[in-house]
Amino acid sequence: MERDFGVIADLIRFHAHNTPERPALADAAQQLDYRALDALMDRIAASLQRDGLRAGDAIAVCAASSVNYAAVFLGALRAGVAVAPLAPGSTPASLARMISDADARILFADAGAAEVIGPAQPGGIARVALDGSAVGRSLADWLAPEGATPEPADVQPGTAFNIIYSSGTTGEPKGIVQGHGMRWAHVQRGAKYEYDSHTVTLLSTPLYSNTTLVVFFPTLAFGGCVVLMPKFDALGYLQLAERHRVTHTMLVPVQYQRLMAHPRFDAHDLSAYRFKFSTSAPFNAALKADVLARWPGGLIEFYGMTEGGGTCILEAHLHPTKLHTVGQPAPGSDIRLIDEEGRELPAGDTEVAGEVVGHSAGMMTGYHRQPEKTREAEWFDATGKRFIRTGDVGRFDADGFLTLFDRKKDMIISGGFNIYPSDLEAVLRGHAAVADVAVVGVPSEQWGETPVAFVVRCEGDATPGDALLQWANAQLGKTQRLAGLELIDELPRSAIGKVLKRELRERVRG
Repeated sequence: MERDFGVIADLIRFHAHNTPERPALADAAQQLDYRALDALMDRIAASLQRDGLRAGDAIAVCAASSVNYAAVFLGALRAGVAVAPLAPGSTPASLARMISDADARILFADAGAAEVIGPAQPGGIARVALDGSAVGRSLADWLAPEGATPEPADVQPGTAFNIIYSSGTTGEPKGIVQGHGMRWAHVQRGAKYEYDSHTVTLLSTPLYSNTTLVVFFPTLAFGGCVVLMPKFDALGYLQLAERHRVTHTMLVPVQYQRLMAHPRFDAHDLSAYRFKFSTSAPFNAALKADVLARWPGGLIEFYGMTEGGGTCILEAHLHPTKLHTVGQPAPGSDIRLIDEEGRELPAGDTEVAGEVVGHSAGMMTGYHRQPEKTREAEWFDATGKRFIRTGDVGRFDADGFLTLFDRKKDMIISGGFNIYPSDLEAVLRGHAAVADVAVVGVPSEQWGETPVAFVVRCEGDATPGDALLQWANAQLGKTQRLAGLELIDELPRSAIGKVLKRELRERVRG
């Protein structure tokens, strides 16, 4: 782990030789120890090479999380083949564009993705079914014979590891190319969080998300076991955590919210937990405090992007007075703030907010086949050092902790005043009736833009929307006041918990 660069697939081979019977992967249907996983990775890599794929080529996977999915991902890496993990929730047209953009040679899928995949894909791409369904040739038939071994692949830090298609919450997906060197940097920080051969990590976020992968790969690199939960539900998660004596997990804030609100949360034995992680969406301070009070083990919040750049880390259990922040820059991360014109703001200025930009060893190569989009995502300092722009607005406090205000694109400019939706959301969360809330800006002839709130009430609550609107506006400044408030059963979210504000804006516009 102290080497500047290593190959994750080689570490799995190491564990297969040293602890062959230790569990590596498990789902509801099957479990693989390290010996079996290593042999299956060899067969997958050999099969890809048999089909003409070489280092630098790509495959696509569109399926729910499973042992077979994970094994295909890892086997492709052993062959030096990049993996494009795709969301089954994509539209058929978007999925077809992503497969074509990645130049994927084979599509691995399951029955759940069959409707999205459709009857055909660009170029008549070969399809392999991970679950024995009719979506393609069965994995068992496609695999090379037992005992097959692949030719060694030349894997360098810049070799493409995966292509993650991330539209965030804004629209058309962009292919984020992450190299083996970037993933190695993620693995190296694992020792700090007590990953070892006795680690049991429970993952209920999807394998197509970087959120999941930043915990998935370190677990295996250190010889631990990953338990995959293809679809999250609070009670099912708690039961698995207790049964497997889970030590680590990655959850997005909305999952923490649902777990902490579950009436049987405190009845489950979660004492084996060492660390819980969160990323991908705003994690409010009150919820963090509740997790710290009732759930054993440390709580770590990562702030960063799939594109890489800088990372901030909040060790919430060590800094209980900083729960409103996303922490301090991680070792090796250079985080700075820039203004609207791209000029760097003075370090140590705790009064001025700016766009967050970051540099680290973990940075994307670029957006696949989109050099203009790549350039838009980059910022260079006076020395030519490359940073990734986050699109987030934030400010450092005197102790070097970063507080985020909002996405630049979500900031509302009303009558010439800047309004941060997160400020308004924080006020609304202070009402006992409010379980969840999102504020968006909508066009206004008088003000240019004006804020509208979407509120999910607590279960059983009947507070009228007009009463909530009046209450909120009484707490807000004159320039912040809401133009409207709509009650909604559930906020639209991506699979990793990000609120899809684009859909809320469209709802207002009709």
